[in-house]
Amino acid sequence: MAQVLQQSRPPIFLYTDGASSGNPGPGGYGIVLRCADRTLELSGGFSLTTNNRMELLAVIKGLEALKWENAEVHVYSDSSYVVKAINEGWLENWKRRGFAKVKNPDLWMRLSALLARHRVSFHWIKGHAGHPENERCDALAVASGAGVVEAGGTLPPDPGYEPEENRLV
Repeated sequence: MAQVLQQSRPPIFLYTDGASSGNPGPGGYGIVLRCADRTLELSGGFSLTTNNRMELLAVIKGLEALKWENAEVHVYSDSSYVVKAINEGWLENWKRRGFAKVKNPDLWMRLSALLARHRVSFHWIKGHAGHPENERCDALAVASGAGVVEAGGTLPPDPGYEPEENRLV
């Protein structure tokens, strides 16, 4: 019976984007989640981070927002870094090597655990090309990062960000 219920659930469409003003610099992520007739937007930002961290975090936060297990999720991202890591098997190779010598291991481990809970496919879309959901995600990401700083606000530190000179790998 539970299997029948899971199969009858509609697919979820997760649109994501990350941005940083400077790389590193203040950054943010933006998410648009769509399921059937419902839409949810999420965003957040940090005082010092990188674009790749925000691209990854957008996917993570979107998947963490899901309310049920084993969901069919279609992720749309303009980050070739994120999409290729999944579609070309980089993430699986990094896992086999214990995430040694990979940038952003904290986020890749977190994403890996979330991917095991759902049926997720990744799709690359060209950024800044008029795709409505991607444009909305970009606006959310910029507003939540650099936009907060420009308006005189403050952002929390990114707890996993390490400057290049402090990295061991």
